[in-house]
Amino acid sequence: MNVVSEKWVEYRDLYDQIWEKRDRRVDGWLFMSSPLPTILLCATYVYIVKVAGPNYMRNKKPMNIRSFLIVYNLFQIVLSTYIFVGLLLNGWGGDYSFTCQPVDYSNNPRAIQMAFVCWMYYMSKFTEFFDTFCFVARKKYSHVSLLHVVHHGIMPLSVWPGARFVPGGHASFFGLLNTFVHIFMYTYYFMAALGPQYQKYIWWKQHMTTLQMIQFIGIMVHAFQLVLYDDCDFPWQFSYFIGAHAVMFFILFSQFYIQAYLTKKPHQKKTESNGVYKNGTHSSDKKQH
Repeated sequence: MNVVSEKWVEYRDLYDQIWEKRDRRVDGWLFMSSPLPTILLCATYVYIVKVAGPNYMRNKKPMNIRSFLIVYNLFQIVLSTYIFVGLLLNGWGGDYSFTCQPVDYSNNPRAIQMAFVCWMYYMSKFTEFFDTFCFVARKKYSHVSLLHVVHHGIMPLSVWPGARFVPGGHASFFGLLNTFVHIFMYTYYFMAALGPQYQKYIWWKQHMTTLQMIQFIGIMVHAFQLVLYDDCDFPWQFSYFIGAHAVMFFILFSQFYIQAYLTKKPHQKKTESNGVYKNGTHSSDKKQH
């Protein structure tokens, strides 16, 4: 018992040491008080999509939520555009360095706005839970794969440290590229949700997947280049963590690209949009985050 108590004290001391390095400007912002709210929300998400949701829908017909999908995807387009433009205006489109960019922890209005945009990016990972909720509502359980749920379930946990400790700077480049791709991704879903008559306007699905892969290459190069700059005043742990994520998702997307486009079956031609139109590969579309 003493060993357990000693270990608890050690871990608590370590937590306190790390917590002292937080960005105090975001104290009081929603879910920034500790990682616990984020952990609970992610756990709740997993419970809903794997247990509560399927149980609730067991004896019910799939829901017709096309109108909701149109509104939801339009909302995601607007949100992604807002974050992307915010990251540009407050840093990456101006005086930010692509080789080494420390976080501006001052109370300069642009620095505060950058922190806010990074927090918004973190919050957007919760709105993306509805991608999976739509699958459950339509009883498309084959798309609620383990990989899909793990990916969506851990993204808020992965982004929270950035919003809490380094809201801005080098690591925010990931959010810049990711929201840029999301603008196109949710535009695709939005147009597909409008109906079959719009299919001819969204012929660029394969190119969207290619854009995703280019995104991850860009993130990898940008993150790992810090190994060349020992004097860069940015926590290398955050940058390498993001780079490792990019490597993992690049591998997953490469596998999807090969399966979907290089070995695709001739009869798989329908377009997908959050479960509205499907060809059997829709779950891989929802990895594209």
